[in-house]
Amino acid sequence: MAAIPIDDSVHHQTTLELEPKDLFDYSKRSQWLRAAVLGANDGLVSTASLMMGVGAVKKDMKAMILTGFAGLVAGACSMAIGEFVSVYSQLDIEVAQMKRDINRRDIVKEEVENLPNPWQAAAASALAFSLGAIVPLLAVSFIKPYKTRILVVVIAVTIALAVFGWLGAALGRAPAVKSTIRVVVGGWVAMGITYGLTSLIGIEAIH
Repeated sequence: MAAIPIDDSVHHQTTLELEPKDLFDYSKRSQWLRAAVLGANDGLVSTASLMMGVGAVKKDMKAMILTGFAGLVAGACSMAIGEFVSVYSQLDIEVAQMKRDINRRDIVKEEVENLPNPWQAAAASALAFSLGAIVPLLAVSFIKPYKTRILVVVIAVTIALAVFGWLGAALGRAPAVKSTIRVVVGGWVAMGITYGLTSLIGIEAIH
């Protein structure tokens, strides 16, 4: 039986035509993903650490809640402003570079659509920080016993950190286990250091 010739060029062309549909450029997610994940982690860890630190020397529930709320507002504003300035600086650099490339007008028109949006990045960062900061605030809002309150904060923050770590890894197609462990352990270290140092300073101040 005679062999049927296969046109490699047709096969190669078909593969090239399918690749743009099958492949997804995950680098396009980097702008909003970085702002959202970092904002949520920062909001969660910094607010929980502040509340743990205050709780180390003052067992009043209202003091912890006010501290957490102040941390939420200040942190969200700080993250938004910082992200806005950072992305706007990046935007200025890219626009200046595009203006210098006067011989690449067709390419420049396509690149305009891919320019970073500082307002979008700032809003995403502030919103993500607030969502992360709400977790420890809700955890202590209805629990009066001091030891139980601290324990609930640690548990709630641990679960949220694990979720954020897994979500960031899943969206970015990164190793989920390593990312989750890294985020959780980092949060524990931050809360532990804040609680320990504040307790030490509080005891010294009392004596």
